[in-house]
Parts: sequence; structure tokens; C-alpha cells
Amino acid sequence: MDPIVFVALVWFVLAPVFLVLWLIGKRKLRSRTSEAETAAAIHREEVAKLAAEHEATKAKYSAIISEEAEVARLQSIASALTSDIDALRKSYAEKRAHFDRLESQVAIYDERLAFAELGIYEPHFDFTDSEEFKAKIVEVRDRQKAMISAKQAALCPTEWTVEGSKAKGATMINRQMRLTMRAFNNECEAAIANVRWNNVVAMEKRILSAAASIDKENTSMNLTLNDRFVALKIEELRLTHEYREQLKREKDERAEMARAEKEEKKLLAEAEAAEREEAKYQALLEKARKEANGDGNAQRIAELEATLAAAHLASERARAMAEMTKSGYVYIISNVGSFGDDVVKIGLTRRLDPDDRVRELGDASVPFSFDTHAMIYSDAAPALEAALHKEFAEKRINMSNFRKEFFRVALEDVEAAVARLAPTAVFFKDREAQEWHETLARRNASLLDMQSAAARELPASI
Repeated sequence: MDPIVFVALVWFVLAPVFLVLWLIGKRKLRSRTSEAETAAAIHREEVAKLAAEHEATKAKYSAIISEEAEVARLQSIASALTSDIDALRKSYAEKRAHFDRLESQVAIYDERLAFAELGIYEPHFDFTDSEEFKAKIVEVRDRQKAMISAKQAALCPTEWTVEGSKAKGATMINRQMRLTMRAFNNECEAAIANVRWNNVVAMEKRILSAAASIDKENTSMNLTLNDRFVALKIEELRLTHEYREQLKREKDERAEMARAEKEEKKLLAEAEAAEREEAKYQALLEKARKEANGDGNAQRIAELEATLAAAHLASERARAMAEMTKSGYVYIISNVGSFGDDVVKIGLTRRLDPDDRVRELGDASVPFSFDTHAMIYSDAAPALEAALHKEFAEKRINMSNFRKEFFRVALEDVEAAVARLAPTAVFFKDREAQEWHETLARRNASLLDMQSAAARELPASI
């Protein structure tokens, strides 16, 4: 068979088959496309629905979401600030340590800081007389001079040579020693000359600091101040300070002795005046008795006898006060206007009129008068005063000067102590403080006037 015919025959037979298959495939493809479009539409609807739900949820919880974001932002800021704070604290600690070092050095030369920063000086010597201090100061200075003369005040163990010469090396060291001693002695003299009660510890540190600085400058030459010489300078400083304090105490003691002597003279004068008064009434009584001639003179004699008895009693009492050094009055007084509540003064006077001493204390030294709570006569007044002082030793206001007899203590406690130590004494708890209360009243009235004026000028509302 002809090949062409065969091909044509095959094509004629198979063409309808391919056409049918193509049509079937096209129909299936169309069906699948339709299904895909339907599925896509459903998917789009679901996506739109989910998107709507998402937007609704986002809108519903937007506040929470924004707060969380704000919290996260603030936490980030806080973390950064914490890092900055840590860095600042570290820097501050370093600078504070440096400042403390500088302040401790400045305090040695700044008297305003010295007493508060460096502490209270404790005495190192138990001399009771200023002459003992003077003798000890002379002794210490002589020991310093001996060390300088023996070239022991500064030490240089190295044997130096200059240009190969030991003699020149020794000359150099001697010159440097003289400069060293001059510098150190100048520092010490300045410290000793300016030492006072409130800077003595600072002056000690100033001398030690000067010694350390001078030794540091001489390090290259291996030259140092002798520790024993520095200790002698410190001892001289302390002796000088305590010597000056002893002079103050002796001055106070002399003033106290002068006051006591003045009181004794006054007591003697009062005793003599009382004796003269007694003698006067005795003479008047004797004269009245000689001239007695009726009831009128009898009454006059009785009056003179009573007056004479009172004068005799006053004379005996004045004579006893003048002769008995241990008799006197222990007084307990307060001054709320000047010193506030719960401050009392417990003192002793040997005056015949003890209230005169209280008036004297309140005359010019304080703005208000004292109130008297007890005036206790005793044949052993110093012992009673000492017992009361001991009772309230921890309440003493001035712990440095025991002649300042003020105590911060409640009147109830003082009353209890008086009842125990002097059972027959009368104690008054009331504080009259008339001038103080009148002053308060005037101040309050003035304050009310000022408040009223202010209220008129600046009303609460308009």
C-alpha cells in the first residue's frame, strides 16, 4: 500500500478520536477552572472575613497593645537611665574618695573644719600647776636642741660623694639637713603658736603631715627626720596647749577665790552690822527700862524686847555664817524664758540674804529673771550641792566646765532628789516666769494684728 495512502487512512481514523479526547479534556479543564474559581472566591471571602475579624480584634485590644508598646519603650528608657545612674555612682564614688582625701588635708589647715572633723583632744599630762608645764616645756626644748647639736634630728645613712669627694658629699648633706630643719621647725613653730582648744588635733596632724612631706622631698637623698625629734615636737605642742588651758583654769580659780573672799567680807560686814543693830536695841531697851513709869512704857519695853530678840537671832545667824565655812544655802532656780523648759541651775551661796545672789544672777546676764524652786539652808551646804550635782551628772549641760551649774532635767526629778537628800526642804514646782509670759502675750497679740492686716490686704477670695 502506498505510504501516503496509509498515513491518510490512519489520520482519517485517528482524527475523530483525538478530537473527542480534546473535547473531553477541554470540558474537564473548564470544570476544574470553574471549581478553582469557586474555591478562590470562597477563599477570598474567608480571607476578607479573617481580615475583618483581625481589624475588630485589633481595635478591641488596641489600648492593651499600645500600653505594652509604651511599657517596652519605658523599660528601654529605664534600662538606659539605670546604666547612666550606675556610671554616675561609680564616677561619684571615685570623686568623693578624692574629695575626702583633699578635705582631710585641708582640715589640717582650716580651723573651721578641724574641730568637727578631727575630734576632741584628750589631755596627755596630769600636771596640776602651770609652773610644772613650763618646766616640762623647757625640758622638751632642751632635748630638741641636744638632738640638733648632735646632728640626730635628721638622719642620712648614705655616704654621698660629689665629684668623687666624700667631703663635698658631707657638705651637701649638712646643707640639706639645715634646710630640712629650718623648714620643719618653721612649720612646728607656726602650729605651736596658733594651737587652741578647737584645733589642737589638727595641729598635731599638721606637724606629722609636714614631716611626711619633707621626707618625701628628701627621698632622692635618703634623708629623713628622726621620729624621736618629731615626737618631741608633738609633745611640745601638747604641753603648750595644756599649759594654756591650765592658765585659764587658774584664772577661773582665782576669780572664784576672789568671789568667795568678797562673800566672806560681806558676811563679816553683815555680822558686824547685825551686832551693831543688836547693841542699838539693847541700849534702847535698857534706857526704856530705866525710864519705866507706866503701862505705855511697858508696851514699849515689850516691843523693844521682841525687836532685840529678832536682832539677836539675826546677829547669831550672821556670826555663824561668817565663822562656818561649810554653812550656806543651796539654791535651785530656773529661767524658762532664757533657757527653755527643764533647765535648772543648782548652786551654793553663803550670803546672809540668799535671794540677793539669785537677783544678781538675773540682773544683766540673762533677759529674764530666775524663778526659785528651793532655797535650802544647810550646815554642810557644799556636800549637799555636790550630792545634787552628782545626782544629775549625766544631765549637765556643760560637760567641760563644772563651774557652769546648769542641768537639763525635769523639775519632778529634782524634787524627788531634794526630798531624798534634804527631806525637810520646801520645794516649789511652779514656774511664775511673769516677764516671760507677758512677753509671749505681747508677741501673740502683735502676731494676731499682723495676721489681721494680712487678711485685709490679701483676702481669701474676691
